[in-house]
Amino acid sequence: MKTSLHATALALAAGTALAGPALAETWRFNNFLPETRPESAQIEQFAEDVNTALADRDFEIEVYHGGSLGLPNTDLLRVVPTGAVEMSLMWANYLGRDAPALGSVFVQGAISTVDELLKVLPVAQEIYEEEYDEWGITTVGFVAIPTLSVSVFCRDEPVNTLEQLRDVKLRVWAREQVETFTNLGVAAQIIPQEETYVALRTGVVDCALYPALYASTISLQEVTEHAAFLYPMASAPYTIGVPDELWESTDPEIKSAITEAADALWERTNQYDADLENEMAAREALAEQGITWHDDFPEEDRALFIDAVSETWQMLAEEAGGNALDYRERVLTALGR
Repeated sequence: MKTSLHATALALAAGTALAGPALAETWRFNNFLPETRPESAQIEQFAEDVNTALADRDFEIEVYHGGSLGLPNTDLLRVVPTGAVEMSLMWANYLGRDAPALGSVFVQGAISTVDELLKVLPVAQEIYEEEYDEWGITTVGFVAIPTLSVSVFCRDEPVNTLEQLRDVKLRVWAREQVETFTNLGVAAQIIPQEETYVALRTGVVDCALYPALYASTISLQEVTEHAAFLYPMASAPYTIGVPDELWESTDPEIKSAITEAADALWERTNQYDADLENEMAAREALAEQGITWHDDFPEEDRALFIDAVSETWQMLAEEAGGNALDYRERVLTALGR
């Protein structure tokens, strides 16, 4: 018996030696944004903060940018809970197919000032945590988006009135924008940001709705020549989600490091003082690369756009039903409307 036990012990020891030291636990972070986006740099800093805090725990977060893991934005509510990825950036405006109520929280263009945004953010974060929890996803943090100036970038001819916009095919990124522009008589279609460059080059669309601040991250200056400002936009924050089962089984020390880094990430990004300055610098840089900036859309056109946005917001909430009406009411209450 002793010989047998001894032999077994030697075999186990040999197996351990051959296997070598235990590999570090790695969490893949799915970031659908281009690596060149400012938010991506902030996410990298978040991962570095976690990895530094847990350097002696053989744990690390590895960030995959630009959808390189092959997970479509619109499928994340289905994919993340399965554990196909350990951590993912999520944006409610991309998820309306599976969770229509999310589209009634922030409708593009309905909130346009920093003061309004700051009133709404705590309510929106609370709603997102509730909604994602219903899908088996734990919210571990948020990434704020700057207040943006959304412009119309066109390939061949300048467009800076609604009348002109009705004669072109327009790229947008969310369903509420399709509904709003359709209400205004404009042919709009959703094209993911990673496909926008090719869609413009090949003529699938003539113009693209896009913030100047981020236009160079998808090289719009290479496929468009004209741009004009249409409307200001405050956006819903991005959410960082982890599958419930994974989060519940995660060591408390790792959880603490992640939440602390996420708090620091939110503190860094939830700042808006430099937004206008950054916008003008982006426009100047684009002009140096060949974009001609034309007069802004006239005030009367922008007023028509805002009216259409309000109608879209109400329509989407009523269509979604259920929690959507409550979400919209909570946001309106926070705005004092």
